[in-house]
Amino acid sequence: MHVFNVQGMTCGHCSRAVTQAVQALDPHAQVKVDLAGKQVSVESGLDAEQVLAAIREEGYEAQSL
Repeated sequence: MHVFNVQGMTCGHCSRAVTQAVQALDPHAQVKVDLAGKQVSVESGLDAEQVLAAIREEGYEAQSL
């Protein structure tokens, strides 16, 4: 399980965009978005850098916790 701090997420569209970006790389990834806490948890075979790159490509600032 990887947990990331993601800045700039404000709504359901943001949540879907991040989820779809990660699942484009790993369709079986379990993604949980906490908008209020600005955190994204990902359970996947992807490494943290791959997930960070996918989130950043969507235009969000992200870092591992």
